[in-house]
Amino acid sequence: MSKQTLSFQAEVAQLLKLVTHSLYSNPDIFLRELVSNASDACDKLRFEGLNNAELYEDAPNLEVRVSFDKAAKTLTITDNGIGLSQIEAVEHLGTIAKSGTRDFMAKLSGDQKNDAQLIGQFGVGFYSGFIVADKITVESRRAGLPASEGVRWSSAGTGDFEVETIERAERGTSVILHLKDDAGEYLNTWKLKSIISKYSDHISLPILMKKEAWKEGENDQPGEMIISDEWETVNQAAALWTRAKKDITQEQYDEFYKQISYDSQSPLASTHNRVEGATEYTQLLYIPAKAPMDLFNRDKAAGVKLYVKRVFIMDDAQALLPVYLRFVKGVVDSSDLPLNVSRELLQESRAVKAIREGCTKRVLSMIEDLAANEPEKFAAFYGEFGAVLKEGLGEDFANRERLAKLLRFASSTTDTVSVGFADYKGRMKEGQDAIYYITADTQAAGKNSPQLEIFRKKGIEVLLMTDRVDEWALNYLHEFDGTPLQSVAKGAVDLGKLQDEDEKKAAEEAQTQFKPMLDRLKEALKDKASDVRATTRLVDSPACLVVQEGDMSTQLARMLKQAGQAAPEVKPILEINAQHPLVKKLEGSDHFDDLAHILFDQALLAEGGLPDDPSAYVKRVNALLV
Repeated sequence: MSKQTLSFQAEVAQLLKLVTHSLYSNPDIFLRELVSNASDACDKLRFEGLNNAELYEDAPNLEVRVSFDKAAKTLTITDNGIGLSQIEAVEHLGTIAKSGTRDFMAKLSGDQKNDAQLIGQFGVGFYSGFIVADKITVESRRAGLPASEGVRWSSAGTGDFEVETIERAERGTSVILHLKDDAGEYLNTWKLKSIISKYSDHISLPILMKKEAWKEGENDQPGEMIISDEWETVNQAAALWTRAKKDITQEQYDEFYKQISYDSQSPLASTHNRVEGATEYTQLLYIPAKAPMDLFNRDKAAGVKLYVKRVFIMDDAQALLPVYLRFVKGVVDSSDLPLNVSRELLQESRAVKAIREGCTKRVLSMIEDLAANEPEKFAAFYGEFGAVLKEGLGEDFANRERLAKLLRFASSTTDTVSVGFADYKGRMKEGQDAIYYITADTQAAGKNSPQLEIFRKKGIEVLLMTDRVDEWALNYLHEFDGTPLQSVAKGAVDLGKLQDEDEKKAAEEAQTQFKPMLDRLKEALKDKASDVRATTRLVDSPACLVVQEGDMSTQLARMLKQAGQAAPEVKPILEINAQHPLVKKLEGSDHFDDLAHILFDQALLAEGGLPDDPSAYVKRVNALLV
């Protein structure tokens, strides 16, 4: 086929402009990205070769070669992996899928160091070559195709690229960078070796470079260092997780994490273990320091990398960890699973179930260790991942008690999210027989809720739960260490031994004494409230809203509706403070119905809700102010 000139997808052109002009503060990363792509191509050949050994042709040993030509000012990264067909070259190098550039552009923050990591995360690492090159040529042949069906792709990183058919005997891909004038430092063996050592030492296949050799000078001329024809391996050529822990530095662990996670920061914690027994596997797992931007997208493919006998199988083996630990990064290498394992088989395999249980326990142990020994790191972890950890209460029955011990909340006595259930129990008042909590949209709304007034008066601490997941999660946790959990916004207030007999008697008398007015309120609010009753929980406020024990809270119902999900109609109970002047004013008022609705709507506002008809509420208030 003759040479064709094709235009880049508009988003690729936009990306190239960004890469070449402003993105990378550390240009060395381009080599990491291209070597990583070469390694991935070899992994893909390994995988496809499981069912078709002929793809290896006459070159069964997979490798990556890095070479340079000072005279031509070119740097070449070659692999003998799966290679590209002409159609694949056009598709992969000229366009980016929906999840690529558009989302990539949307995530940029302006921080060069952090933005650089997004290149790999969104699968566009190839284009990082244009940081140091003013032209890139790619020559490739897909495994299994004849030599006559090789392809050459080239571009100067502007608006278009050229593609043509070539003869290529070797399987795999060569990426040839035509370096810019100011990128001459990459035509240096020592420089390239140092970059490979830093970023790519963990790659399990050999990365080869030509050896340097000293050539003696002739006729009293000085000698010089020359490049020989002999190739040498310049990386460890052994997967990091297969090496003994004593032989791995913390810096190597951190660099490996950055490579597989595309994170610019070091991880918060890590664990590296070889598990032997009925199921044998190696786990290298990391807890990141920062949450990804899509942490709360439960549908996004996430999970650790799965290898079987050091053969790469898949990037996001979701079956190896529960969904609530989707933030964990790392590698699991199994000795027991078949090489042709599928996602369906992963769901059914006993060995996978054992690996999942082992990895889950190991991650929880890491978090427990942070909580016990590194409180600052644990606080940082909880600020990033505490909300998704709570999902485990409903998803992981076997570890529910361990998870409950790790949860932290703010409370009516502290604004910091630092109070665990055990801490709370340790300072419960004598005679208190429940752990009290309230769910709210914000910490301020919870702390200032009218429902806390009696608790504040009696000095009883109340946990403030403000994560969207809290109420759902607490459906699966009814007690902690034998002490029941009780929402202060559900059911009638019952402080047990903490409420004296005079208070109980006063509440009963108020219910009887104000029965006629309560009945009138029920009639006036029959479309809004399921019941109206006098209460002792209020001290300063005239009214508050509660729901029956076991019912969905009004807060959760609002949240579901805002998310466009179906939610049952919740008709709360209006509780009134019979001693409040506004309530007393109701008796004999010519505006009884208006005051009743104002009372209800103000109670709704106090808990973060909005009246069904805000304009009607405003009219009622204005009418009374005139």
